[in-house]
Amino acid sequence: MTKGLFNFILEHAEDVKQETITLIEELCGIPAPSNHEEKRAEFCKKWLEDCGAEGVVIDSALNVLYPLGCEDKDDIVLFLAHTDTVFPDLEPMPFKNDGEYLYSPGVGDDTTCLAIMMIIVKYIIKYGLKPNRGILFVANSGEEGLGNLKGIRQIMKDFDGRISEVYAFDGMYKRLANKCVGSHRYEIIFETEGGHSFNAFGNRNAIYAMSELVHNLYSYEVPVCGDSKTTYNVGIAEGGTSVNTIAQKARILYEYRSDSSECLEKMQKIFENEIAKAKERNDAEITVNTIGVRPCGSGVDSEKLARISEKCIKICEKYSGFECLPDSASTDCNIPMSMGIPAVCVGIFWGSGAHTREEKVEISSIPVGIKIAAELILEYF
Repeated sequence: MTKGLFNFILEHAEDVKQETITLIEELCGIPAPSNHEEKRAEFCKKWLEDCGAEGVVIDSALNVLYPLGCEDKDDIVLFLAHTDTVFPDLEPMPFKNDGEYLYSPGVGDDTTCLAIMMIIVKYIIKYGLKPNRGILFVANSGEEGLGNLKGIRQIMKDFDGRISEVYAFDGMYKRLANKCVGSHRYEIIFETEGGHSFNAFGNRNAIYAMSELVHNLYSYEVPVCGDSKTTYNVGIAEGGTSVNTIAQKARILYEYRSDSSECLEKMQKIFENEIAKAKERNDAEITVNTIGVRPCGSGVDSEKLARISEKCIKICEKYSGFECLPDSASTDCNIPMSMGIPAVCVGIFWGSGAHTREEKVEISSIPVGIKIAAELILEYF
């Protein structure tokens, strides 16, 4: 029956592609910024139920879960694709299909991957396939920046000790993320008495204090541990009132990342030292709020990780015709990998412009992604 379904997908690739495009457009029409995935979650739940899925639930983190054969199982395989986008819009964003590309903010990251996974689940239900292990399909929340991986954190908590492998569908099929990029993210607020730019000249300026810290945070070399990569970034800087006002308040959002836990710890020490020195200078009252922490991998069985990585790479190359390279990334896999559970992030489309409003997905890549995801999933049925 599993071969029958896969043959059906191969033989009816064009029909399945069109069905997937329709679902992608529907999903793109439902705003889902991180921490506001309610409407998209409700749509996914109803869509799966309309396909005949039973036992679909939305949890407290706004994950949509569809378990198959998971009762009393402690070797569950988790497949997931995230519902949230990086864009704050709460109104539907534009969608365009010109016959070659699909255009919409978030269309690739991660809407196309989510739609492909959902289509395969639909046909698993239609064919009545039974898993040979516990299988958990999840349309998960909170993968992007300020979502801080809330969805996968909740899943791993609720299924503590029961998940043995994780496959996240996210990104493009020329790369496989099997090494975690950890990160620490902060909001840093600067406050002063401010005042009139002429009459109160000499008073402390929050923007000056902010600029001084940013300069210092950009003045050191990042640590290196083996072949690691470590980065830092100020993504937002804002403050002030007017050109003739000494700024009373300013703020930045700052992060550092590394695929090495050792380097991440070194970056934390550097950051804490710079904050301490900034407070000593007394250029402003400084408040630091932690807004996100993503761990690196730890204690993962290297042989198991290599086995599932090799399998995914071969399948991606088989259907795409392109070389698929292992890479480091910050994904939903960070949480299971930090718990010693092998996890890989598999790309299943081709396109460009991720995290921009010009994002697009190559339509001809969609059948490729369907085949990649179908072979990975159907191995367990």
